[in-house]
Amino acid sequence: MSDGVDGGIFEQMARRDHEQIVFCHDEITGLKAIIGIHDTTLGPALGGCRMWTYASEAAALRDVLRLSRGMTYKAAAAGLNLGGGKAVIIGDSKTQKSEMLFRSYGRFVQGVGGRYITAEDVGTSVRDMEWVRMETDFVVGISRALGGSGDPSPVTAFGTYQGIRAALKWATGSDSLAGRTVAVQGLGHVGYHLVKLVTEAGAKAIVADIFEDAIRRVVSDFANMIEVVPPNEIHAAECDVFAPCALGAVINDDTIPQLKCQIVCGSANNILGSEEKHSRALEEKGILYAPDYVVNAGGLINVANELEGYNRERAIQQAGGIYDITTQIFQIARAEETTTVKAANTLAERRIAGAAKLRDRFVNRRPSRMMLNMRTDI
Repeated sequence: MSDGVDGGIFEQMARRDHEQIVFCHDEITGLKAIIGIHDTTLGPALGGCRMWTYASEAAALRDVLRLSRGMTYKAAAAGLNLGGGKAVIIGDSKTQKSEMLFRSYGRFVQGVGGRYITAEDVGTSVRDMEWVRMETDFVVGISRALGGSGDPSPVTAFGTYQGIRAALKWATGSDSLAGRTVAVQGLGHVGYHLVKLVTEAGAKAIVADIFEDAIRRVVSDFANMIEVVPPNEIHAAECDVFAPCALGAVINDDTIPQLKCQIVCGSANNILGSEEKHSRALEEKGILYAPDYVVNAGGLINVANELEGYNRERAIQQAGGIYDITTQIFQIARAEETTTVKAANTLAERRIAGAAKLRDRFVNRRPSRMMLNMRTDI
């Protein structure tokens, strides 16, 4: 499979250091899926299953390669003993879902033998994962009723909130939100809970969403602490913190000149249009950027807790550690005179490299002849 631009499958895998790609096809259910396993140095690869109407099979492959690599960095930076993986199902999530399609997908997950653990993502739901669970044990993100963690949004929001506090502390000397203003773009599950957290901490929230129902809910619940602005103006609001919680690539050539904030810290994935270019542009403008894959790791932390038997208090406590991780990234960025994005990548890469060295030393090391000849009956 090749689109003539990215090269062949093995070339694409080599470019991103992927370990394994699994192509899944079941003619009876119509399943067409790809599982991407990027790196399992720290542990089994965990990542969601996305269902999307991709323009081509090549586009689906590009997405699974990109997303699985991102999960490696997210898990490593979060301090989890997990690797990075992702799966995509090619299809329309509104019209092509069925119990048997997801059960078929579950059989393929089972066939990978625990190297990949799946979960919900864009286009899939808790219900879908419960169908997957009928065929494999390697699935998380199921309902609380079945021993899972349920909706991860509150924990994702809590981790983002901790990232905001850490950024405020670094930029201003105080992590208090009392009297601060936070502009929240996107009022879905995570955005709603973030508004709740920051307003309870004494901040004013400027909010925007393209859906009127989401606006009405926030206005009803937090009327005295919020200001509503049009969606196309939220990035230009005067605030201490701009928190994108919806679409990616909202920090770009057009929006950066309009920003009136000290900090960009939100739960959306891929907030920067270009990591290198736009992280530098924010730095030059004097705006502190808290890398998105670090501060939004609460959702991953939440579902990862299912592997040990889900405990809500433990998940919240671990997500609280995002404060210290974010601070550590700022420290690396300052010490090494680099951007916070590169600092976050450095933190993740050093942890993976350290684990790889440990594994090579204690697992792959062959016993010497002297050790083989030593008596064991003493």
